[in-house]
Amino acid sequence: MDFNYQDERFADVQLLRYRLNGFDQLSLRQKKLVFFLAQATLFGRDITFDQYGKYNLRIRKMLESVYTDRGIDHASADFLAMEVYLKRVWFSNGIYHHYGSEKFLPGFSSEWLRQALMRVDARRLPLRDGESVEAMCEELFPVIFDPEVMPRRVNKADGEDLILTSACFFYEGVSQQEAENFYGRMKQAEAGQESPVSYGLNSTLVKGSDGVISEQVWKADGLYGQAIRHIVYWLGKAAEVAENERQKNIISLLIEYYETGDLNLFNKYCIEWVGENEAKIDFINGFIEVYGDPLGLKGSWEGLVEYIDEEATHRTQTISRNAQWFEDHSPVDPRFRKPVVKGVSANVICAAMLGGEEYPSTAIGINLPNADWIRAQYGSKSITISNITDAYNKAAHGNGFKEEFVIDEATLGLIEKYGDVCDDLHTDLHECLGHGSGQLLPGVDPDALKAYGNTIEEARADLFGLYYIADPKLVELGLTPDGEAYKSQYYTYMMNGLMTQLIRITPGHQIEEAHMRNRALIAHWCYEQGDAIRLVTRAGKTYMEITDYEQLRGLIARLLAEVQRIKSEGDYEAARQLVERYAVKVDASLHQEVLQRYQRLNLAPYKGFINPVLLPVYDQRGQMSDVQVYYGESYAHQMLRYSQEYGTLI
Repeated sequence: MDFNYQDERFADVQLLRYRLNGFDQLSLRQKKLVFFLAQATLFGRDITFDQYGKYNLRIRKMLESVYTDRGIDHASADFLAMEVYLKRVWFSNGIYHHYGSEKFLPGFSSEWLRQALMRVDARRLPLRDGESVEAMCEELFPVIFDPEVMPRRVNKADGEDLILTSACFFYEGVSQQEAENFYGRMKQAEAGQESPVSYGLNSTLVKGSDGVISEQVWKADGLYGQAIRHIVYWLGKAAEVAENERQKNIISLLIEYYETGDLNLFNKYCIEWVGENEAKIDFINGFIEVYGDPLGLKGSWEGLVEYIDEEATHRTQTISRNAQWFEDHSPVDPRFRKPVVKGVSANVICAAMLGGEEYPSTAIGINLPNADWIRAQYGSKSITISNITDAYNKAAHGNGFKEEFVIDEATLGLIEKYGDVCDDLHTDLHECLGHGSGQLLPGVDPDALKAYGNTIEEARADLFGLYYIADPKLVELGLTPDGEAYKSQYYTYMMNGLMTQLIRITPGHQIEEAHMRNRALIAHWCYEQGDAIRLVTRAGKTYMEITDYEQLRGLIARLLAEVQRIKSEGDYEAARQLVERYAVKVDASLHQEVLQRYQRLNLAPYKGFINPVLLPVYDQRGQMSDVQVYYGESYAHQMLRYSQEYGTLI
């Protein structure tokens, strides 16, 4: 029986499943390690929900109580609309769109929900001590139903207070200026140290009633302690079956960091984690990416358990072995190149469990750690997730999207022939080399670009990949089949940046998300600066045409050089002008056309995943003898089970 990759669909989301290819070939010890790390991954879910919005956990539990109540009419229009809304809350780890950050509004009435809540057993509701159902409604209903109350999870609009206008729960009672001053003083006090910490990464910044601003650290005996203590327990179990002593030490360092909240320990953990490349099983667990914070300081919780895809890893290892060649031949100013590239490791992996910010929607490639000084001195570790990209590719096959938006049959044939290979390769170049390339000039603050830092960094990595995917060196290394292959990536990338990613934007909105801004920046800059790209109209439809691929590569080289300069020098004003001019605004008429054409295809613009269930098998002595994989759990069952089994903060 064929594996069914596609599953349920609702709103703008299509759910997929991913296979754990090769899991059966792992040893029992390795399977145990995966299982224990998976448990540690799933216990971080509530942290992500809370970070994404102050009221998310209470809203989730309130709606789940209604959803599972048998006394409520499950066939009514209001209930069915509430079901879709709850599924979106589960998918986005809260009430804000997982990609666009705007609050999604319910299709059911507040009066219906109020009446439904009155029917639910009050013991199942997230009521505070002494709180009535009516009082809970008075607090939570404006957050759910009023579009003017806390409308965006992350706001990056130029000229606004990005903290006060963002609903993410990393700050309490402080303004943007107060937060920047607070961390500015910390950095100044520690200026010049050889191993700086990532200030603010693992804390909520709070202003007390006395006006004093302080950090509430996320640690085992601090904020989020209920969840973190469970994570620590399962990490401890994982340490007992680690594949080698270095991996055991890595897990022990992570546990110590969780217990103390000491960011110096996090640095030590990152350094050790980067250096471990012998084990087949690896993981990400912690407060990592800072895209969810408008200031780019606070780490959202995420988890990933993985094992190496041996066959596909040959590709990434070829790239990493040649990292110095790529750095030396980069079109950027030599002052901004690394004289010696250290510790670049890259693997293609299979995801075994997704969690936190990586679930249900996940990245297809990751490069860590984020600290620039660790990258420079110790290197970085990159992964491309093969079973996730495989699921995406299987779901996209034959859906009509390319046929609708690609300009002609010849270009479509090029994409069909080379597209999958070049998509994977561009991701590898982006993660393996792009993020790890270049260097800051001495004394430049890694956070100098502030709210524009994430967009500039993603653009830098994408440009690096785009520049080199067209290089003859890749044919020589056997990474591309011939000198024509890169054209498929150039076309689909520029078409996406100029046109097709607009399917993810609500009419009237601007581009907010950092990766979307990055793609828009690159495509619109290249479109404006030369004549290699043009938009043409055929039979009343707009298409993108590339007239000169070589000229386009030259434009990519120019932009890469400028973006690297901005990063290396910490040129905030140049970053602001570049992003605001090319990456934010949306052409309303083109947007409307793209949306209409896409709507006719009846596709969901966003994809996410249902996790497989890892089932431990025990022998007669009660010892774990195997771990089996079950793929049949439904989306709603998984989400309700996660709330029950891993719900620690509500």
